[in-house]
Amino acid sequence: MMDAALRQQLNQAHAKGDYRPLLALIPYAGLIGIECQRQGDDLLFRLPASPDNVGNPLLPALHGGVIAGFMELAAELYLLIYSDSVSIPKIIDFSIDYLRAGHLRDTYAQCQLWRQGRRVTNVAVTAWQGESQEPIATARAHFKIEPQKPLKSSGQPPSA
Repeated sequence: MMDAALRQQLNQAHAKGDYRPLLALIPYAGLIGIECQRQGDDLLFRLPASPDNVGNPLLPALHGGVIAGFMELAAELYLLIYSDSVSIPKIIDFSIDYLRAGHLRDTYAQCQLWRQGRRVTNVAVTAWQGESQEPIATARAHFKIEPQKPLKSSGQPPSA
């Protein structure tokens, strides 16, 4: 269960459009330098260029794990803010397609909620540098969520 203080902090961050206090609670977000800003009704995630995130120094190119971690964390933060789950979403599956090299420059990501069921939510994430029409990676994430109200059960299996 997500405690009331965290839910209040999420709501305040979204109302003010300042997600820094929320990101400060996540050590990995600080390690790779993730930033988040509201863009209309949507969120835009930013991974600032940092030599610490380079995997191939010859190009130089971002480490694939950093790109994947950035996109997974963006999806989870997106769900924390926009879903009605009473708990922190738990990752079930994450699949990424690397489309081109992520060079050492700012990287952006946006999320799209594909489907939110009672227990599982599907989120698509697109990451790019420069032009959003030229993504460096796309990903699909499935998360387990908990509904706000517990599902009612009679103790009997569902009838056909």
